[in-house]
Amino acid sequence: MSSLALAVRDSSTMLRRNLLHARRYPSMTLNLLLTPIMLLLLFVYIFGDVMSAGIGGSGADRSDYIAYIVPGLLMMTIGSTVIGAAIAVSMDMTEGLIARFRTMSIYRGSLLIGHVVGSVLQVMASLVLVGAVAVAIGFRSTDATILEWVAAVGLLALFSLALTWIAVGMGMASPNPEAASNMAMPLILLPLISSAFIPADTMPGWFQPIAEYQPFTPAIETLRGLLLGTEIGNNGWIAVAWCVGLSALGYRWSTAQFNRDPK
Repeated sequence: MSSLALAVRDSSTMLRRNLLHARRYPSMTLNLLLTPIMLLLLFVYIFGDVMSAGIGGSGADRSDYIAYIVPGLLMMTIGSTVIGAAIAVSMDMTEGLIARFRTMSIYRGSLLIGHVVGSVLQVMASLVLVGAVAVAIGFRSTDATILEWVAAVGLLALFSLALTWIAVGMGMASPNPEAASNMAMPLILLPLISSAFIPADTMPGWFQPIAEYQPFTPAIETLRGLLLGTEIGNNGWIAVAWCVGLSALGYRWSTAQFNRDPK
């Protein structure tokens, strides 16, 4: 059997293992999904009228804010769901499974690939669920073309891949699942200080660079432009650059720790 066929076979086996584990223990994914769904309902039905007036003026209504907030909540869903990958990898570390797989005659990177692909599939399923809730409460994207929808889905998948590799590295570096969960908390907190809920230029002047020069804001603005027809500008290239950079960083970090000899 060629090395490529061996890699595909072992990675598929590890992917199936992770998907079966997620199916048997769905509570983790559901708990991580509650945060963006609850924030969506909270900001639309409790703060929607006030927030829409602040963004669109006195003539704006709640539907304007629904359109504004949904792209940000979709990106936040990615950040919250990939925490499950950090926890799952840390559990494999602490339970000795990774040490056992290191000694087996399998493709060395198949375990990490299984975690990454499985996490990306779970994230995309979570995005479908959050998107369905958004449509149910009034979100519409009538101006987006088929090509723009394809680009939006591609951006969500690429961003999911980037954050998943970072989460896997966090899981490998954590001594236990609790520490992995805490280490991955910035993936939830960063969207809160981005343009997900309010425009970055309405924030205090000293805080605007923090909101603008982080990975979530350009990705959110790009997604808004694709789905709602707003101006994208340079945000598209910046978002793709962040995705590629984070993917490379997470991959190198994860594989370096995986290949390191255990103490």
